[in-house]
Amino acid sequence: EEDVRRIALSLPETTEKPSYGTPGFRVADRLFARLREDGESLVVWVADEGEKQALVQSEPDKYFTTAHYDGHPSVLLRGSRIAELTREELAETVQDAWLSRASARRAAAWLAAHPPE
Repeated sequence: EEDVRRIALSLPETTEKPSYGTPGFRVADRLFARLREDGESLVVWVADEGEKQALVQSEPDKYFTTAHYDGHPSVLLRGSRIAELTREELAETVQDAWLSRASARRAAAWLAAHPPE
């Protein structure tokens, strides 16, 4: 939880606000990541339903979804896998979620300052 918080709050204009009673992270009041009630998994937004399905199909031991999230551009990251991620992998996951919810202007400015490797 602390790693997710540290990474999320390092992104521009991010605030922490409870969502369903758990820590949620927002950019300009648009939720992009939150810890689930089970205290284990992390909900992260993705660009669209196609990206969600690609993640779930390519890495089902890492990403999953539930009926509650059907038709919603978000995916769940298994808690058991969060601990296995390197700091860079977790940062990339949270940053991608932030990029999917940030305005085009914010996202472009952040990408210009942090070009993909």
